[in-house]
Amino acid sequence: MADKPVRADKATAVAELTEAFRDSSATVLTEYRGLTVAQLKELRRALGRETTYEVAKNTLAKRAATDAGVSGLDDLFTGPTALAFVGGDPVEAAKSLRDFAKAHPLLVIKGGVFEGRPMSADDVKKLADVEPREVLLAKLAGGMKASMSKAAATFQAPLAQAVRLAAALQDKRSAEGGAEAAPAEAEAPAEA
Repeated sequence: MADKPVRADKATAVAELTEAFRDSSATVLTEYRGLTVAQLKELRRALGRETTYEVAKNTLAKRAATDAGVSGLDDLFTGPTALAFVGGDPVEAAKSLRDFAKAHPLLVIKGGVFEGRPMSADDVKKLADVEPREVLLAKLAGGMKASMSKAAATFQAPLAQAVRLAAALQDKRSAEGGAEAAPAEAEAPAEA
């Protein structure tokens, strides 16, 4: 199939979509058939400021994905397609889409791309199940703190054992030294 010349308005749309594919950390493709304009507006609000949600023609979106170097999405460009271009946290965007799809079953998550790799609809749902970044960082910090505490205790244990051993040896020497000194003193007056 030879590339047809693209009209100026379509070329602009493809260029904008290509830039959106390149600039986003993830892109999720959805089918929005049956959703009202008010529901789409609600979805855009739910996705937040860092994620844009755009309705696009499949041929233009497919060309833009190819131009952006994104592969593996061709089968998803069927039916009415809208793309969520994620600029922020992909987990939060996936959660927002999943939650909205639960409340509005007409929104169908088709799949997407994350860090250059294609994702199925199930992969997007699994991504939505990941804990938020802040929670994961807090767990990591807690784990590292616990590991550091264990390491410090491990490094201090031989030192503490050495100190106790030295103290025990000193006590033993002083006890032996005191016992040896006492008989010598006792024998000295007897000789006199």
